[in-house]
Amino acid sequence: GIAVGMATDIPPHNLREVAAACIRLLELPNTTIPELCRHIRGPDYPTEAEIISPKAEIRQIYETGNGSIRARAKWERENGDIVITALPHQVSGSKVLEQIAQQMNQKKLPMIEDLRDESDHEHATRLVIVPRSNRVDPVELMDHLFTTTDLERTYRVNINMIGLGGRPRVYNLKELLSEWLGFRTETVRRRLQYRLEHVKERLHILDGLLIAFLNLDEVIRIIRREDEPKPKLIKRFKLTDTQAEAILETRLRHLAKLEEMKIRGEQDELTRESKHLEKTLKSKELLKRVVRDELVADAKEFGDDRRSPIIEREAAKAIDVTQLLPTEPITVILSEKGWVRAAKGHEVDARTLDYKTGDGFRHAARGKSNQLAVFIDSTGRTYSLPAHKLPSARGHGEPLSTQLRPPPGASFAGVMIGDPNELYLLSTNAGYGFVAKLEDLIANKKAGKAVLKPTKGAKVLPPQPVTDLNKDLLAAVTTTGQMLVFKVKNLPQMPKGKGNKILNVPTAKFIKGEEAVAGTAVFGAGKHLVVHTSKGDLDVSPEELELYEGNRAQRGGRLPKGYQEVKGIEVKE
Repeated sequence: GIAVGMATDIPPHNLREVAAACIRLLELPNTTIPELCRHIRGPDYPTEAEIISPKAEIRQIYETGNGSIRARAKWERENGDIVITALPHQVSGSKVLEQIAQQMNQKKLPMIEDLRDESDHEHATRLVIVPRSNRVDPVELMDHLFTTTDLERTYRVNINMIGLGGRPRVYNLKELLSEWLGFRTETVRRRLQYRLEHVKERLHILDGLLIAFLNLDEVIRIIRREDEPKPKLIKRFKLTDTQAEAILETRLRHLAKLEEMKIRGEQDELTRESKHLEKTLKSKELLKRVVRDELVADAKEFGDDRRSPIIEREAAKAIDVTQLLPTEPITVILSEKGWVRAAKGHEVDARTLDYKTGDGFRHAARGKSNQLAVFIDSTGRTYSLPAHKLPSARGHGEPLSTQLRPPPGASFAGVMIGDPNELYLLSTNAGYGFVAKLEDLIANKKAGKAVLKPTKGAKVLPPQPVTDLNKDLLAAVTTTGQMLVFKVKNLPQMPKGKGNKILNVPTAKFIKGEEAVAGTAVFGAGKHLVVHTSKGDLDVSPEELELYEGNRAQRGGRLPKGYQEVKGIEVKE
């Protein structure tokens, strides 16, 4: 046949609390859910882990029948160690230790020195975490573990059940208890009705046995002499079929031992019980009292104290992984083919490294191992990768395309690394650009995010770090030998866009491929520039820079004769 499966998640509760709420609702049917929550404070799991969900969330669950409960392990300090004494329901201690050990192997928990499982018959749960030193904040460490391991667990609540109507639906707390009380009351009524019928039947039989006792000799005579004594007994003593059958089924020795006082005593006792049962069944209040008394008795016999304390706590926060990593100076190197690697230190000369055949140096950036490396491609999209996950510079590295998803045909133009508030110049060979904060360039997706919008046919130039926005100078040089120098602050600071014109490149010449910006450089006062040309490198001293200074978007000065086929520009170290 065709079956329908429906999910349900009803958490366990404390018997005493539920009984108290049922009694309250039984006596006062107009009781509200907040009033019921004074008795039922929340779920009660088999372990002593803390329920840390806010009271408002728990009440919302009981009002809607849906939600989630958060439970957190209990821990304490003992001689400088952290001892976990209770785990959330259905959480394995060995699984928790495995999760912590895995983070330790990945060097994500340098503040932990050792782990031990000291659980035994006396201590069902005793997991010991040994911090590396007394300077480790245990609260901060445990908050991190609550977030990254099963020491904190979320349990789904979905009070979906099949009620008396035979159909499944989601119940709130009052509906659930009301329906159960209705079911329980009907169960008690039917049980009492069954007992009443049984008592009446026994009284009826006792009436027949009493007649038999008072006429015992005659009864024995009829039984001994008649082939069919049953009809004779019924006719002689005006018995019913049931009474006659009961007399005949009684053994002779038992029949002889019948005593009038015993029969009359049982009759009196059953008569009193019959009247009590009839009175109870006719009165709703008396029936409620029976249900109530049974609830009280069951709670007393089977109930116990709450095991899961409800303590409202703030949500745990994981320690930033970058804070746990060693802070080492590194140089991120990007090749022309989009291969990336990271070398230790800032003294690395990326141009002298070994590259694969047909590949060469594209760009490099200096930063720290716990920072994000931000890459920009030829379409102006930026991408982010943790620097500590980049391959070592001992080899050729790895292609960025294995970790990122740039648009088809796009190539990587440069790399940036530093603190989120550091500034970078983004520009294109069409002569446009702007200054952006590194934090605005960070992308959380492999597909990156659009930041720099190049004009049609333009290419993105390698980004340049800006140290001091008010004092740094910007030099831009064209492929035909025009160089312009002005202050970086004359360019706008923005999170994304096309930017403003840096150097005036005639549109017609750019479209024809006759002239474009060959490169940009940002530098401080007193620095030398090196212009790479087809004739060789041209060193431009600070004094010579005056020949090329001007306003933004101008043409600038002309490089010396013979140095006008420019390939690029950089700041001399």
